[in-house]
Amino acid sequence: MKSLIKITFFLIFYQLFNYTLAQETGNDLIQFSGITITSDSLNPVPFTKIFIKNTKKGTTSDVYGYFSFVALKNDTILFNALGFKPEKFVIPDTITKNRYSLIQLMTGDTITLSPAYIFPWPTLEDFKRAFVNTDIPDDDLARAKKNLDPEEMRMRVENYPMNGRMNYNNYIETQTSKLYYFGQQQPFEIFNPFAWAKFIQAWKEGKFKRKNNYNNNNTNNDTINHNNNE
Repeated sequence: MKSLIKITFFLIFYQLFNYTLAQETGNDLIQFSGITITSDSLNPVPFTKIFIKNTKKGTTSDVYGYFSFVALKNDTILFNALGFKPEKFVIPDTITKNRYSLIQLMTGDTITLSPAYIFPWPTLEDFKRAFVNTDIPDDDLARAKKNLDPEEMRMRVENYPMNGRMNYNNYIETQTSKLYYFGQQQPFEIFNPFAWAKFIQAWKEGKFKRKNNYNNNNTNNDTINHNNNE
């Protein structure tokens, strides 16, 4: 029973307090709206922090600089945006309506930082050590001389496979041969007497021994050159 009486008195007191507060501040509440723009070019200043001084109440302007929230007369409104000077505005107490609009100009603020010098080496001794031991890469002329070296080019000719042009010609010849015998059985060259005649003629001329002779000649030339140098 005592608990019920306490709850009843609490509700009555709460209603009286809200009624008194509404009577005192009801006429002072206004809908405070506006936009934040730059003072030089009149462009919107988005995401400006807008709050009432000495309170945690406020809002943030949108991408177009627009804002709107409830405030009281005589409230000091603070405006803060990155790259702009802080601004403030006091809502006048002579407002007769419950709405107030504002176009707040924001002045740009340039922040100059002290210069920072960044070095890849912490000390002068480290720089000297890195400078002396640095491996300088070859320039275009040195790379061209290496690529045109006769020994290098001969090694590539002997060991490297066919290049793009040779592969292209081989592919075209294969496709041409297939189209030539399209719709019929392609003959086997092993039974071609003309092919056998060319093979025997090449064998007699020693064409199959030229590679070995070339290597032997190079060996002999290297030996002669070595003897001459001595």
